[in-house]
Amino acid sequence: MPRGRRGRPTLLVLSQVYLPDPASVGQHMADVAAAMMARNHRVVVLTADHGYDDPTDRYPRREVLAGVEVRRLPLSSLGKGSILLRVLGGLAFALQAAGLGLTMRRVDHVLVSTSPPLAQLAALLVSRLRRAPLTLWVMDLNPDQLVVLGLVSPRHPVVRLFDWLNRRVLARARDVIVLDRFMVERVLAKRDVRNRLTVLPPWPHEDHVGPEPKEGNPFRREHGLEGKFVVMYSGNHGPSNPLRTALDAAVRLRDDPRFAFVFVGGGIGKAEVDAVAGPSILSLPYQPLERLRYSLSAADVHLVTIGDGVVGIVHPCKVYGAMAVARPVVLVGPDRSHVGDLLAREQIGWRVAHGDVDGMVALLRSLADGDRGDLESVGRRARAALQQGLGKEQLCGRLCDIIERGTAASRASS
Repeated sequence: MPRGRRGRPTLLVLSQVYLPDPASVGQHMADVAAAMMARNHRVVVLTADHGYDDPTDRYPRREVLAGVEVRRLPLSSLGKGSILLRVLGGLAFALQAAGLGLTMRRVDHVLVSTSPPLAQLAALLVSRLRRAPLTLWVMDLNPDQLVVLGLVSPRHPVVRLFDWLNRRVLARARDVIVLDRFMVERVLAKRDVRNRLTVLPPWPHEDHVGPEPKEGNPFRREHGLEGKFVVMYSGNHGPSNPLRTALDAAVRLRDDPRFAFVFVGGGIGKAEVDAVAGPSILSLPYQPLERLRYSLSAADVHLVTIGDGVVGIVHPCKVYGAMAVARPVVLVGPDRSHVGDLLAREQIGWRVAHGDVDGMVALLRSLADGDRGDLESVGRRARAALQQGLGKEQLCGRLCDIIERGTAASRASS
């Protein structure tokens, strides 16, 4: 019998990060894996056995989550302390994943994201040698990010290696998923894949996130936020999401008893937050999924930051969490960006340029002084915009349709 025609098709997911790790890429991969299981696919995930942000977190080597077979690989996540550690961890993951993918009984489709970039090496090898279609989910672009941030020279051998890998994977991929129109421009500059390209923004984790009233919110109560105007940043603290303007505004307002600033998450920029933390500026770790609805709903407004130079290279996923809990957004970043588009189209918040601390302080004071009903109306508009086209059921379903079509076409031609 031709390859792949017996039994359920097998989807191989390669992701260095996966549940229960709190990193967003792993949570989105888990949503797709569970949805493909529900469509009668066998799904096998190869991931790391240590935490991505905190490598001291350890997870079981093998388990089944929502019917998905999860196999975790050793020495494949060494933390984010340096570029070298990331590359070594990514390489160890890629080599082990390639070995397992090439020796599995069946592989009918390979799904991989660009985070981390070296996972694409394993996907390329498995897809080519197993003659399985490949779906590439572009969640960020490297080495572009490293070069724009000034961390490596554009002429560095590692940059050339990653550029070569990007082009090879784009050439191999049956389908390429990107997150916004600015990312389309970046990807097409590497290779013309417009006939295989789909724009699908990531979705909020609606199984765990929804609006909760501020009154009686256990997160507010636990952290002494009751009666405060809470300005929250929740997500990765990294150089692509500069926090300096927000932190300077927080320091400027630290003696105003109305305000509390809450920075939730982790990353190499966490030390910058910890340096100014105090009674009115809280620095907290990533919250477990089961508490996320309460932590996000504790805010009056959410900060979304994106560096001026990384538009189209990274995507500000945290905006969807704010919209899911019906909270307004303050963008700190360029107007020409995905969140800038959302603000203009949906009227769900405000924008401040990087470095405009005076403007940030003035905006936050005006919001705290204003009618809370008006603020809540903006939040409801944000949630309505999400429900009208940016929800999990619609977007995850479309991505699964793409994978399913690729699998069916491959099996039919086998």
